[in-house]
Amino acid sequence: MAGSAQDNDEEITGINVTPLVDVVLVLLIIFMVTANFIVRETVEVDLPRAAHGGETVQGLVNVVLDKDGKLYFDGVEVTEADLSRRVVEAVSKDKDTRAIISADQTIAYGRVMRLIDVVKGQGIAKFALNIEKDVAPTAPRG
Repeated sequence: MAGSAQDNDEEITGINVTPLVDVVLVLLIIFMVTANFIVRETVEVDLPRAAHGGETVQGLVNVVLDKDGKLYFDGVEVTEADLSRRVVEAVSKDKDTRAIISADQTIAYGRVMRLIDVVKGQGIAKFALNIEKDVAPTAPRG
């Protein structure tokens, strides 16, 4: 009887991949369902275009100024005083906090500079201006 355990010395000629495929499909379904919850709320703005924009920096803080002049901090409408307070809170949690500033292209330059000044004044040294990359570069107007 002891020899019967070793009678099963046949070579494995194939690997059953069905369980692997089942696990991968379940993980894919879980990812697809939860991906909607990961995406942040966005505010629609008409961004200025640039031919040589480069990559944007992934930051922890998103500041948006829409065409109506409304200010948003991470998708929530705020006043300028609230923005200052929230930026201070973000910097107190992480000294290397970065900001991505998006402003509608119809907003006056002075308003955007004021927004940058508020963000930098509260301790965020690194920030990026969000742009929409232009597909075909246009010649400068002369």
